[in-house]
Amino acid sequence: MADFQKQTVQWFPGHMAKTRRKIKENLPLVDAVVEIVDARIPISSRNPELDELTSSKPRIILLNKCDVADPNATAQWIKFFEAEGKYAIPVDCKSGKGLNKFDEVAKAALHDKIESNIAKGMPGKALRFMVVGIPNTGKSTFINKMSGRNRLKTEDRPGVTRTSQWVACGNGIELLDTPGVLWPKFDDPAVGDKLAFIGSVKDDILDSETIAVRLLDVLKVDYKDCLLERYKISPEDLKLESYELLEQIGAARGMKARGGCVDTERAANTLLDEYRGGKLGKLTFERPSNI
Repeated sequence: MADFQKQTVQWFPGHMAKTRRKIKENLPLVDAVVEIVDARIPISSRNPELDELTSSKPRIILLNKCDVADPNATAQWIKFFEAEGKYAIPVDCKSGKGLNKFDEVAKAALHDKIESNIAKGMPGKALRFMVVGIPNTGKSTFINKMSGRNRLKTEDRPGVTRTSQWVACGNGIELLDTPGVLWPKFDDPAVGDKLAFIGSVKDDILDSETIAVRLLDVLKVDYKDCLLERYKISPEDLKLESYELLEQIGAARGMKARGGCVDTERAANTLLDEYRGGKLGKLTFERPSNI
């Protein structure tokens, strides 16, 4: 059996170092920053360097993919970020859920700037926002939804956006898209694992079976009922080592490889796809009380 515990997730492509420099260069051009995080892991899906890089600007945090996160946990996170002096909105950028609140929140965040523009005789001056976040959290999807057109390329994998682009939303708001940026090293291995779970790290950095086994380590503790219901396994199966549980899931789905063995790679890919697609339920792996 493979050792699923040794390898840690590390991923820092060269273009991400360039992105960090670009953020610093473009910050004087914007009035505020929109940071998009994944509602399932609101802390692990934040780049800690962004706090330092963008501290001089008002911040709006969008907790994206709230449709597949625990709504009670999301409500706790909204209060948490607001207590830090940030604005926060639960959204689903793909469907547009929650984005109707963005204009109102944007104007509240930039109230002083708007008043200053009016005093200077520029009441219609556009409000400019930089959109930041780690890969695959939905930055381009958000901008496309806000602008009402598919201006930016989007895919359900990290590393698609490589250049900065300005997009006018037609409502007095302009958005600057930036490529997703991770940070050079994950001090806590669990952070890297959770980013791999949601797909913010390319799956070829760590093989799917390893990611799936580590995901099962978490699900067995926090969301065992979801596993039992989705895969029709028994409570006794939850006592198995996670790789053996993955085999049970594959067997329950009839996933056979040559020679009659369970196709654990297929089972792993299925588990990850179904988790990311919300088919296991509304799951959140981080709560304010745990940080």
